[in-house]
Amino acid sequence: MNLRDYLVPHHIEECLDMLSGWEGRGRLVAGGTDLVSNLEYGKAHAETLIDISSMEDLMGFEIQDHELVIRAGTTHGQISADPRIRQLWPALAKACGSVGSPQIRNVATLAGNVVNAQPAADSAVALVALGAQAEILSPGARRLEPIENLYQGLGQSTIDSSREILVTLRVPVPGEGEVNVYGRISPRNSLCLPIVNAALSLKTMAGKVLSGRIAMGPVSDRPFRPSRAEAALQGLALHDREALSEVGRIAGEEANPRDSCLRGCSDYRRQLLRVLIRTLLEDAVSRAAKEA
Repeated sequence: MNLRDYLVPHHIEECLDMLSGWEGRGRLVAGGTDLVSNLEYGKAHAETLIDISSMEDLMGFEIQDHELVIRAGTTHGQISADPRIRQLWPALAKACGSVGSPQIRNVATLAGNVVNAQPAADSAVALVALGAQAEILSPGARRLEPIENLYQGLGQSTIDSSREILVTLRVPVPGEGEVNVYGRISPRNSLCLPIVNAALSLKTMAGKVLSGRIAMGPVSDRPFRPSRAEAALQGLALHDREALSEVGRIAGEEANPRDSCLRGCSDYRRQLLRVLIRTLLEDAVSRAAKEA
C-alpha cells in the first residue's frame, strides 16, 4: 500500500473538491475495516485516502416523519444499540449487532458495508428487505437509488467512491401492521461470517399478509430477493403454518448459493435457507399478531 497523501475534509463540498482534484486516484475512508485490508493485499488501489470519519455533516442518524436517515459516518454499534431503532426496525438493529466484534461495530459504518458490495453483508441484507434507499452526491448531481440497485457484481458497487459520496441511507418508517425481522445461521454466535442470512418485511392487515419483501445472502452476487417467494406471501393467512413453510421452500429453490469450503455445499445452504425463512416468517407473523 503506497499512498501519496492522507486528507481530512471538514464538510461535503470540500470532500467533493478533493475527489475531483485527485481525478479518480483518491478513495474515501471512514471505518476502513474493509478498504484498508483490500489496499494492503492489492485488492483495491488508491494514491490518497480521504478520511470522512470526522465530518460532522456525515455523523449520526435521525428519525424523521416518514424515514430513518442514517448518515454515512454512522456505525453498526450506534444503530444496534439505539432503543428506537430496535423497536421500529428490529431487523436492522439485529443485523448491525451481528457484524464482527464490538470493536469492529464501533468503527465499521453501514455506508461502507453497502459500498463494499459483499452479498453476505448483514446490514445490507436488512436494508434491502426494508426497502431502503441511498442518497449519493457527486459534483453537481444528487441521486436516490434503492440499495439493491447498487450492486453490479461480487464486491463491485455502482457507487464510485473515488468520485462520489454515499451521504445517507434512508429507511421508510414502518406503517401500521408492518413488521420486520432478521436472522442468520453461522458456525458460531459471534465473530463469524454467516453461512446464510436473511431479512424480511411484511405488510399485514386483518390477519393476512398484504405484501412482503425478502432479502437473502450470500446466495447471489448481491442481497437476493426471491420474487416467487414474495409473490406467495400475498394473501397468506398469518395462522397458516403450512403456507409459511411453503414460502420457505420456494425461497430455498430460488436461491443459487455456490459450493464453498467455508460455508458448505449449495444443497446444504438451500436447506438452511428454507428453515431460516420459515423461522423468520413465524417470528414476523407472531409480532404482527401481537400488534394487531
